[in-house]
Amino acid sequence: MTEADQLLEPAGHDHVFLGTDHERAERRTWAVIVLCTIMMIAEIIGGALFGSLALIADGLHMSTHAGALLLAALAYTYARKHAHDRSFTFGTGKFGDLAGYTSAIVLAMIALLIGYEAVERLLNPVVISFNEAIPIAVLGLAVNVASAWLLSGGHHHGHDHGHGHAHGHSHDHDEEPRLVEFDTGALAIEVFETNVPPRFRVRSAGCALPTASDLTIETVRPDGSRQQFAFEDKGGFLESRDEIPEPHAFVARVALVQAGEPQARELEFEEHEHGQGAHHRDNNMRAAVIHVIADAAVSVLVIVGLVLARTFGWLWMDPLAGLIGALVIANWSVGLLRDTGAILLDRMPDSRIADKVRQTIECEGDRVTDLHLWRLGPGHLGAIVSVATSGTRQAAHYRQRLAKFADLSHVTVEVQYAASARG
Repeated sequence: MTEADQLLEPAGHDHVFLGTDHERAERRTWAVIVLCTIMMIAEIIGGALFGSLALIADGLHMSTHAGALLLAALAYTYARKHAHDRSFTFGTGKFGDLAGYTSAIVLAMIALLIGYEAVERLLNPVVISFNEAIPIAVLGLAVNVASAWLLSGGHHHGHDHGHGHAHGHSHDHDEEPRLVEFDTGALAIEVFETNVPPRFRVRSAGCALPTASDLTIETVRPDGSRQQFAFEDKGGFLESRDEIPEPHAFVARVALVQAGEPQARELEFEEHEHGQGAHHRDNNMRAAVIHVIADAAVSVLVIVGLVLARTFGWLWMDPLAGLIGALVIANWSVGLLRDTGAILLDRMPDSRIADKVRQTIECEGDRVTDLHLWRLGPGHLGAIVSVATSGTRQAAHYRQRLAKFADLSHVTVEVQYAASARG
């Protein structure tokens, strides 16, 4: 018979799952809205004064541009203002994804409208005022380039969770524990470098922890260079005396003396990624940027189509350019819908992290019976882990093991004990 040990979150634990770039992204989005609004007013007034219907039409188009960005800005503002509202069980980090999903639908509708108009003009060509249309398209392109620059300038995907993991929240690039089987059991070997220079760490994973003098690791790099590492006992694990130089791409030859008999095993380490996964992506900003880039792409295509139509009399080039633009926008909107929809439905954001979490728990001989991993906001993941153990380890032990994953901002551990473990 088993029983569960649920570790509750500590008192005062908040649920603010916004990226560190949130407020800066919010300010940039409002700045682009101001720019688009100014251009919209200028084009409508200019069109009215100079009798240009094309200029007025582009001004009205600019209003839809500002409206789409307004959705992103309001999502940023609402998420920030309600970040500490406890009625949101897992915070407001997903408001950006909800806004991104909505923007993707708007983009898909725009693509349909452009495509419909393009087909209509292919079938029924219209007279084009080239001297007005080309400068307006160039002006629209300039505004979109400026908007994209404002939105992306200084934008990065860093994050700060604001939660109390033991080691803080700097990025870690540790290699996850690798099991090495010997005659009397296994050892878990990892490259550990969270807030410290990288070193090998060795823990027991089914056999007695060897004495430091009985273990050595020799690294053999692709260029043939070798380095031997001796170990010292750190109380509960062994750690290499020397640091491991970058890059961490080598074959590690693990030599262990057991009962007077030397044994050797090999592990291959590949250089791990220092980049960030898709779960760090700000889909609200992504949607805003896609909107202005899509508009810019259409402007470029329109300019090319208009120039060719005026030069060679190919009136079909203008609607063809619009049709191509519609297909590009539709493709982007589908990708955005797929990614944001998966987040809103709590699809597992990164199977690699799930595998690493499982390995971290199971390297000591325990078993993960259930694992739920989902995105709470940009750079924030939630996890619920159920562990079956024949030992007496408490939930706090597993939380400490998982603390090395900086992206796990909200962790709940349930421990199921074998009947014999509770005696």
